[in-house]
Formats: sequence, C-alpha cells, structure tokens
Amino acid sequence: TPLNRPGSEKDVRLVKLDLGGSGITYEVGDSLGVYPENDPSLVGRILQILQASGEEPVVTPEGWVVPSRIALANAYVITEPSEEFLSLLAHHAADSEEADRLHALASGDSEALLDGWDVLDVLQTFPSARVNVREMVPTLSPLRPRLYSISSSMRQHPNEVHLTVAAVRYQKGGCYRLRKGVASTFLTERTQPGSKVGIFVQPSHGFRLPSEGDRPVVMIGPGTGIAPFRAFLQERQALGATGRNWLFFGDQRRACDCLYEEELETFRRCGLLSRLEYAFSRDQEEKVYVQHRLLENAPEFWRWLQEGAHIYVCGDALRMARDVDATLHRIVADQGGLSEEEAKAYVAGLIRDRRYQKDVY
Repeated sequence: TPLNRPGSEKDVRLVKLDLGGSGITYEVGDSLGVYPENDPSLVGRILQILQASGEEPVVTPEGWVVPSRIALANAYVITEPSEEFLSLLAHHAADSEEADRLHALASGDSEALLDGWDVLDVLQTFPSARVNVREMVPTLSPLRPRLYSISSSMRQHPNEVHLTVAAVRYQKGGCYRLRKGVASTFLTERTQPGSKVGIFVQPSHGFRLPSEGDRPVVMIGPGTGIAPFRAFLQERQALGATGRNWLFFGDQRRACDCLYEEELETFRRCGLLSRLEYAFSRDQEEKVYVQHRLLENAPEFWRWLQEGAHIYVCGDALRMARDVDATLHRIVADQGGLSEEEAKAYVAGLIRDRRYQKDVY
C-alpha cells in the first residue's frame, strides 16, 4: 500500500506479510530479516552479455548446485561488483589497458569510480573481459538478508507482520538505466499477493517499551523511522497502557509525505498520542527537522524526562540520530542548569537505565 500521496519524491509502502501457519512470532521493537531476490531483468541482461543460457550448474555459498539463473537471482550480489569478480575479469581481459584498469580497481577503488555500479556496468565497460558464467558466479559476494524494523503489534495483528519500506530507485550519472534497491523493490514491486517471502525474526535486546505501562514514552522517528513507533502505539493501545505518548515525526512535505497520517491523527483524537509534533523540511524556506521541534518544546520535554519518560530514536544514524543526540544533551544542560560534563553524565544515566534507546542504521 502506497503511503505517499501524488507529488512526493519518495515511494514508501506498507508491506503486510501473512504469518498464518508459519509459527513465527515477534515482539514490538524486533526487526524482520527478509531474504531478497535480485531483479530478474538485471539477471537476464547479465546472462545475455555472457552468452549464457541460465541453466549452467553453479555452486551457491551454501554449497548447493543450482542453475546459474537461480544463483544470480537468489544467492549472489549483482548490484555491487566484488574485488574477486574484478580480479577474475582482469585476468581474462584480452585488452591490456582494460586489464590494467580492472587490476587497479580490484586493488582498491580509491576514487570511488565504481560507486553505484553493478555487475552489468562492469561487463559493459570492459568488453574484452569475458568469462564463463560458471567461473564468474562464485566470485560474487553472497546475497545477505536485509533487516527491517517491524511496524505492527501481534496483539492487534496476530497473523501478520507489517513493514514500512522505502523503494530505492535512482539513475547513475547520465545513464538511462534505472537502478533499484534489491530488497526494497523486491518487496514493493516484485512480491505479489499470494507469493512467498523468506523471513526470520531478529529479536531486539535494546529497543523495548518500558515494562511499566504508566511510564511516559517519547518517540523520535522521521521518514521510515516511524516504523517501530507505529508498532509501539498499537502495542500500548492493545495493552491499555496509561503512560502518555509523544511522537516527533518528520519528512519532506505535509501534503504528500505524512506517513500513516490517518492512523496518527486517530491516535491523537482518541488520546493515545498525548502530543504529536510534525517537522516537514520542505514546507518553508528554512528547513525544519525533528531536532528543531525538540528544541521548541524543550521545557515540556525536560518535564517528561523528570517524570521518568523513556526516549526512543529510529532512523538515519549518521545525521538524524547524531543531531537528535546533540539536541538532547543541549536540552538537558539548558533546562537542567547542568554543565556540559554533567549533561553527558545525565544522558549516560538514561542509557544505562534503558530510558534512551536507538534503532538506527
């Protein structure tokens, strides 16, 4: 189900998987591991350029012998060339200049020339480097499962697990060919109703709701970082938890990027969400992010902390989570009248007491 409205630059979907008969269970805060499959059209073009039928027997990382088409689809990474793959092509390149370039790339792509390249790009760029598909496939990296924050509570959806998935699509430079995220487009484009998906539950050991239902909870999750907080709210509603809930959600534009807007507004109207703060960065000239909303509400946020609130952050680790962490330290220092070192000690205490938890990536 699309979560963005027309006009958005993003394509975020609610993906629901039926667990009926699987015996799989999970808790809110857990992640779901998904075994993705590569885009069959990309697999087909790689086989075509290698003049392979797709039926050639090859060995998977687990030691199984399967047709090359199946191995390329399900077992190996074809969206990123491995060093071993580049070395193999360099060894077989008939053109000496191509061989030298491939050897250099295999030794270390210091200039990030291969950034965004896939296996097909390399094969097209170095036409003198041709190998047998049976020899090539095992040099690729194994295709690993992807982890997604679970967006539902089993207490409200006993036979389902929900994910909030942003479909990744982009173009590399001036190339006309559209690149696609392996797992995200597998789930949002290629997985159809009635088909099966390989999954497992990755239990969380550091992203859990407080055991006391009367504890206040503050959730900070822009973009797809809202995923576990939808599950948290469903869980607290199902349990009849009396603790107040405060959500900070941000994205680009209110008109088309307010994920789960109807649900959030329903949660607010019924009182489950005591407070709901939005931060839409592109709706005004100066960009506004969740950390700015935190600062605007610093006195109230500090009161919640003093009343035992648990703080949760989900989303981008490099920028958002770092900025939110810096803002938290600033609020603690300013509102608590503490020195920088005292604020650090206060936040360290929140972490130690599991009152400040992160699910970042």
